[in-house]
Amino acid sequence: MSDLTGKVALVTGGSRGIGAATARRLADEGAAVALTYVQAADQAREVAQQIEAAGGRAVVMQADLTDPTAAAEAVEQTVRELGRIDILVNNAGFLTYGPLAEVSVTELDRVLAVDIRSVFLAAQAAARHMGDGGRIISIGSCFNGRVPGANFVLQATAKSALVGLTKGLARELGPRGITVSIVDPGPIDTDMNSAAGETADFQRSLTALGRYGEAEDIAAAVAYLAGPGGRYITGTTLAVDGGYTI
Repeated sequence: MSDLTGKVALVTGGSRGIGAATARRLADEGAAVALTYVQAADQAREVAQQIEAAGGRAVVMQADLTDPTAAAEAVEQTVRELGRIDILVNNAGFLTYGPLAEVSVTELDRVLAVDIRSVFLAAQAAARHMGDGGRIISIGSCFNGRVPGANFVLQATAKSALVGLTKGLARELGPRGITVSIVDPGPIDTDMNSAAGETADFQRSLTALGRYGEAEDIAAAVAYLAGPGGRYITGTTLAVDGGYTI
């Protein structure tokens, strides 16, 4: 367990899947949590209710973080309502795949906006309020280290770009005591990539453990990086992928 008592975390895309599990885990560790959603208002409120029922504190806000104004406002609202921001978890993501010839410019722009632009904007806004001990943690992908087949050009491009962004931020913010890291999930059983999906058996075959992980596995890694154990980890990725990339 990581002691996050007195800390405040903002989790983007916190209404479901990895984001919801992460919001709950950080709250369990003692942090007050703000979480954003774009469309799933009921699910986001349910996560907040679960946190509050367990004795924690949660704030829910609607925000499309690809909008610079919305990204800054999400951070400012977190600070207004919870008093500060110590931990930013960039979880919001956009999954799409298909043959190169069929990828549209609109799809390209959307993936880069959600997976890169929003991370940059949120980090820029959060860093203004963070001091020594601040944490910026992004959810990446096992595609950083291995692209097992065709049709994943957009995902591989965006998540690889996230590595460069993270390294740059780590150098920029390191002198202020702020760490910046990535957690790279492998196949995780969520509604975006169900363990019962049509490609699930193939994805299992790519892992050393031969199975899907759970959202809570990623949440545990985020909590570790957010806590005292992550104080000397920055500019790097932590693979939580069941051996996908070995």
